[in-house]
Amino acid sequence: MVFVSGKGIVLREPSVVAKNVSTGEIVAVGEEARSMIGRTPGSIVTIRPMKDGVIADYDTTAAMMKHYIKSSLGSSTSKPLVMVCVPSGVTEVEQRAVIDATRMAGAKDAYIITEPFAAAIGAGLPVFDPAGSMVIDIGGGTTDVATISLGGIVSSRSIRLAGDRLDDNIISYIRKHYNLLIGERTAETIKMEIGSASIERAKEMAGMSIRGRDLVSGLPKTIEISAEDVSIAIQEVIEGIIEAVKETLEETSPEISADVIDQGIVLTGGGALLKHLAEVISDATKVPVFQAEAPLDCVAIGTGKALENIGNFKKQG
Repeated sequence: MVFVSGKGIVLREPSVVAKNVSTGEIVAVGEEARSMIGRTPGSIVTIRPMKDGVIADYDTTAAMMKHYIKSSLGSSTSKPLVMVCVPSGVTEVEQRAVIDATRMAGAKDAYIITEPFAAAIGAGLPVFDPAGSMVIDIGGGTTDVATISLGGIVSSRSIRLAGDRLDDNIISYIRKHYNLLIGERTAETIKMEIGSASIERAKEMAGMSIRGRDLVSGLPKTIEISAEDVSIAIQEVIEGIIEAVKETLEETSPEISADVIDQGIVLTGGGALLKHLAEVISDATKVPVFQAEAPLDCVAIGTGKALENIGNFKKQG
């Protein structure tokens, strides 16, 4: 997602790149590349150059960022100042890789901000006040949990259990229990349509028909899957997120804990859209949990606002 000062969010694309393996040429980026997942000939591979929130393929990440910067700025030839969001648990080496890749992609200068802090700004939380706020940002690769006060992170956890792992768990469960192989896109559709964080609530929900390849016969097959099955498949991730929330709260001072109980915990990121997640986390922690107004946009909006007020942020790296 790209936020341009004065324009707001101008671009929303998945971080997927399609590459020709023999020539090294980039064939497609973003939505166009994602539509190719599982459908490419042997000469083309679809890759996610940023895995679990960090750079897995440096050159491809830089090429992808260059494409998005160019798409966002249109005909402008000036080099922009760019702020990039990173998970709260990244190392200094990983931070440096992000800054270098951004400069290589055509940025005049690059800054970084942690995801939970950006999400809190984007959700409208009073991050610079002497009051505690808590945010859970569930992205594609990582879930970041943090308590924030006076413009800084007080305690945080970054775990590699998030949207992509939910999809992987759904694929594994269906393969194991139904002998059916499904792709990433099908798993994501299942998660969005009938995924629920609560097994009990899932029992009341309708199921759906899914298509894949039968692992016994090798032929295409359609089956009916229940919402309860999907909920059981993703429980490992839900439990991991709850554990990270509890650990973050345990490290927090009594004053900030009191503020969090008053204000509640804010859910942001694409994972916040998972049905019944706020209720499940609230039941487990005994703290009110609510979804941000535009959970998908919070991180991008917060990053944009931070860049507009760059004087308040120290350059890292």
